[in-house]
Amino acid sequence: MRNGFGCILAYDVAAFIDSALQLASHLANVGDAKTLVIHPASTTHQQLTDEEQLSARVNKEMLRVSIGYEHVDDIKEDFTIAFEKIKEIN
Repeated sequence: MRNGFGCILAYDVAAFIDSALQLASHLANVGDAKTLVIHPASTTHQQLTDEEQLSARVNKEMLRVSIGYEHVDDIKEDFTIAFEKIKEIN
């Protein structure tokens, strides 16, 4: 963290991982202190056409993750379990 700001990650996933997460919250804002997951295509960029979304590098499979203040081991465990659930589905 440089200058006190956190990191936001974006992932392409085959299924909606946010439904499998327990710790991370699925919210439309990413300016919180807790770990948040957002699906830009259906929230922040929903008003754009498919072409405009692709131009903005937003695709239907992408989730945006804002890492929060929770312990890193708890965050890693939450995502590990969620990815395992997705593997089971696929």
